[in-house]
Amino acid sequence: MDHTPAGQFLGTRLRHLLDLLETDVARVYTDLGLPGFRPRYTPVIRLVHTHGPQSIRDLADTIGVTHSAISQTANQMRRDGLVDLKPGDDARHRIVHLTDHARAILPTLDAEWTATTAAARDLDAELPYPLTTLVDAALRALGEKSLRDRITDRM
Repeated sequence: MDHTPAGQFLGTRLRHLLDLLETDVARVYTDLGLPGFRPRYTPVIRLVHTHGPQSIRDLADTIGVTHSAISQTANQMRRDGLVDLKPGDDARHRIVHLTDHARAILPTLDAEWTATTAAARDLDAELPYPLTTLVDAALRALGEKSLRDRITDRM
């Protein structure tokens, strides 16, 4: 039985939850014949497939992560043969293009995406508060006032 007071070790517990989710999705990719494929690749591939070549900045903005995070992901995807990175109109911008390999695995990724979305809805239904709603609310609240500011106010 867990005797940890609510709110303590929140960051550690959130990382553990994320690790559980990402590890299971990565195992599904392995089961589908895509060992080493990372769950963070799928949103990039889906966006570039749907909207055409995208800049790192546009991908970061659409997905809702930092420019640095997408840049690192795109570099890993390039090493894995999933994307090509080409200079944009401004040499500082890199544009993400899908490779033939990425296009070839799109049907598998679409099937996984549909199943994962349904599984996430099932998980949400089992929880007292839908995780997706709670995460969105937490991100909004932290956008209005950072955790750093909240901590500083308490000190």
